[in-house]
Amino acid sequence: MVCLGNICRSPLAEGILQSKLPREQFFIDSAGTGGWHVGQEPDNRSIQTAKKRGLDITHQRGRQIHPTDFDTFDYIYVMDISNYKNVIALAPSEEAKSKVQMILNELFPNENVDVPDPYYGGQNGFEQVFDMLDDACQIIAEKLKAKHS
Repeated sequence: MVCLGNICRSPLAEGILQSKLPREQFFIDSAGTGGWHVGQEPDNRSIQTAKKRGLDITHQRGRQIHPTDFDTFDYIYVMDISNYKNVIALAPSEEAKSKVQMILNELFPNENVDVPDPYYGGQNGFEQVFDMLDDACQIIAEKLKAKHS
């Protein structure tokens, strides 16, 4: 799960997808395309939004995406078109590029809809982002369970 700073959207997506899949079978992580928040916990508004929905994301720490992530992960979901372009530029091969997908394409196939960045808005934006990501992660979890059962 990748967003810009790895403190708002991608930590929520990581926590949501983790809650829907068995941890012993799936490794889910998040990162940012920028390194401003490396080592920091998610934005407090993301933490509070997740907590309201029964998820604890306080153990997460921001990190920046690295070319080795293309070896580590089978799927790389990005939150918006800007993240998509940045991650694709980092991809070492065509195979690596094929792992990168816009997360909301799970809900709106081939429409490349952005998950809005709630950072500069209020708490309500975080609630809306959570709902979008929860819907997309439900579809992802169902596909992954079917593929690995």
